[in-house]
Amino acid sequence: MHIHDEILEAARRLASMRDDWSFALQEIVATLPALNQNTVRTHVVSRCCVNAPKNHLHKWDYFRRVGRGRYQIETKYRRAPMKPLGTLAARKGAARPIEGGATLRRNIHAVIHKDDEAYVVECLELPVVTQGVTLDDAVANLQEALALHLEGEDLAALGLSEHPDIQISYEMPAA
Repeated sequence: MHIHDEILEAARRLASMRDDWSFALQEIVATLPALNQNTVRTHVVSRCCVNAPKNHLHKWDYFRRVGRGRYQIETKYRRAPMKPLGTLAARKGAARPIEGGATLRRNIHAVIHKDDEAYVVECLELPVVTQGVTLDDAVANLQEALALHLEGEDLAALGLSEHPDIQISYEMPAA
């Protein structure tokens, strides 16, 4: 399960108790203490928000901003939550169980695409974006940026195994 799925489930748990299916950003952050709060904020206010500026390669249309710090789940995603809050579901072969039934992810996912001047790399689970003139530069810069981002962090608290791998996809036009 990706972090955006975990955030959607947490939002469903909170918002399903309200008539208007709304929630506050701080509620989601508080509900998911095992996840990096900056990552949760980025996903709610930008990556998963339909009326946020388009500044990410991948966006999900889960939420709509309805006020300062207040969001609403889009109608097509309004259904009962699938699992309790605070658990990270194990993907086959990609995570290991830890105390309390949660799991640690072994992979950090990133997507590379070529823009006019450089190769841009965006991490999907963490708020890390970098670039390089060549593909090799972009990958090396991603490794360095992730190392700096994770330095001194409790990886288990972020839902990551002790030595995570980076799984990179290259995105390009089909034609």
